[in-house]
Parts: sequence; C-alpha cells; structure tokens
Amino acid sequence: MADTDNTVSSLADLKDLTAAAPVAPSAPAAEGEVAAPVIRTGPAAPIRDREVDAQGRSYATGRRKDAVARVWLKPGSGKVTVNGRDQTVYFARPTLRLVINQPFQVAGREEQYDIVCTVKGGGLSGQAGAVKHGIAQALSKFEPELRSAVKAAGFLTRDPRVVERKKYGKAKARKSFQFSKR
Repeated sequence: MADTDNTVSSLADLKDLTAAAPVAPSAPAAEGEVAAPVIRTGPAAPIRDREVDAQGRSYATGRRKDAVARVWLKPGSGKVTVNGRDQTVYFARPTLRLVINQPFQVAGREEQYDIVCTVKGGGLSGQAGAVKHGIAQALSKFEPELRSAVKAAGFLTRDPRVVERKKYGKAKARKSFQFSKR
C-alpha cells in the first residue's frame, strides 16, 4: 500500500511540473527586434534493442514498387551480394549502385558491413530501391543509434508510389486515344 501512495504522489508531482508556466526568455528583446522563441525539447526517443540472429546478422525486408528485397547485414569489408552475384554485375548502372550505398553514406559506415540479399519482382530501379530500403532497416536494427540519421534521410519510409492502373476508354492510365475531328 505504501508503494501505491508513493507512486500516486510522484505522479502528482509530475503533473505539477507539466502544468508549470512556460519559461520566459533570458534577455528581453530590444525595440524593433523579435524575441527568439524558447524551444523545449522533450526526452530523446528511446533507443531500440539490437536485433541480431545467432550468426551475428541483422535481417530486414525492403520494398519499392513491385520489388521485394530480403537483406542480411553483418560486419565485414563492404561486399554487397545480390541474388548470388556481386552488385557491380547485378546492378551494372552506376546510379543504381549509388542508390544502394546511400544508407551507408548517410550513416558514415561505408565498407564496414557485408550485405547478402535476394530481390525479386519489378525492374532494376525498383529492385535497387527495395535493396536500399532493406539495408536502411537492417542497419538501424544492427546499430539502433544510427536510426535517427537514417530516418532523417527518409530511407526507413516505404515509398508508396506504384504504377497507376489503366482505365477503360483510355490508351493507358491517362493517355487518351488519338482524337479525330471528322
């Protein structure tokens, strides 16, 4: 019963703290100047637990358009294997390889992790985006303190854009058939 009373009193104290008046700026603004707003930052988001399997790997799934990538990340030398082939062979275009390596560049972890991934569905651009999404998720699971940097870059958010469906009476989703005046 004593524990309950202590908890209730500590909660009442917290309530009093949150209801306190806002803090005034330290120095009054001079005439013609705008006072700087006081920015209160709450406690930082709690760091999540590290998710690693028995082999020391972190697993995540990435998606983009119709492509789905299953990604395993482990400490290594920076080797990226896609469907059993090296990334330079599978993604021959340099822009696609840049897309894949973006999460590492934002986190400052270039050539510190080996990636093994299987990707299916969609085209090469969608598959590269799916691998990027999977790498970003696996990286944030392996090193939870990097989550804020990767999330700020927008790599943890699944891109919802997909192909628009074809409508009847139209040549494609929006393109009309050729119009004839007569």
